[in-house]
Amino acid sequence: MPVRPILATLLVIICAACGSAPSPTGASRSVEASSSAGPTAAPTAPSAGPTASPTSSPTTSPTVPPIRLPPPGAGFDYQLGGAYPPPAGVTVVSRDRTDAPAPGLYNICYVNGFQIQPGEEEWWKANHPDLMLRDKAGKLVVDPDWDEIMLAPTSDQRRAALAEIIGGWIAGCATDGFDAVEIDNLDTFTRSNGLITEDDAVAQARLLADAAHDHGLAIAQKNSAEIVGRRTEMGADFAVAEECDRYSECDAYTGAYGNHVLVIEYRRRDFAKGCADYPDLSIILRDLDLVKPTDKGYAYDAC
Repeated sequence: MPVRPILATLLVIICAACGSAPSPTGASRSVEASSSAGPTAAPTAPSAGPTASPTSSPTTSPTVPPIRLPPPGAGFDYQLGGAYPPPAGVTVVSRDRTDAPAPGLYNICYVNGFQIQPGEEEWWKANHPDLMLRDKAGKLVVDPDWDEIMLAPTSDQRRAALAEIIGGWIAGCATDGFDAVEIDNLDTFTRSNGLITEDDAVAQARLLADAAHDHGLAIAQKNSAEIVGRRTEMGADFAVAEECDRYSECDAYTGAYGNHVLVIEYRRRDFAKGCADYPDLSIILRDLDLVKPTDKGYAYDAC
């Protein structure tokens, strides 16, 4: 056979082999590009990866328990003033994060996510003074209704820092055995004289919802009926509404959350109206200070 055809045949064979061989440098470049996506990457992207194969073994990861919502219309108690044995018929109870959950019940963990709890001011001043809201004169801003210093979710950096701290509390709720969290004072922005915007509050709420979901906890929108239409942005699963009968806000919550709304009223006439108008909701009457049955002024009733 002539030499030129032989050489041509060899070249075809060699080129075909070169084209089909895997490129180690190409593969590493692909993986490197994926890992450099940074904080703007979608939360689920790292688990898939560009080189994932349908036949590859699943990656072992910590098991997150499924998220459960409180049953609609369930017997409910609101024990933020201190834990005590729930009344007969109660299957859902909300308690402060510093208290233990009630055995055998659906437990909601109360977390103050937008203001500083009384007694914790010095810790924040010593450790995170930059996360405390200040006015233009540098003075700490105090909630005029609750006499609590406001936190400052006013930038991406501050929201991330707050979410790391509060997310630790949320993780503690999960470890302690709670089923859900309610993040209080979402409506702080309405009393901040414009220093906190609605968008700030919604963005902070979403970070805390993601933290809750990462630990298998449901999360409640606490009050703030004016932004219930942004439920999807906030990532909330159900609602805890104080005095929605008194202020004619219950329809706003049921419009977004259906019957997954827990209502606390502090006046007998509002409680009675709510029971009549919303027979499928969990509605209770409590004293304003939410004290224990052994304390003076205790009040509790349920529909």
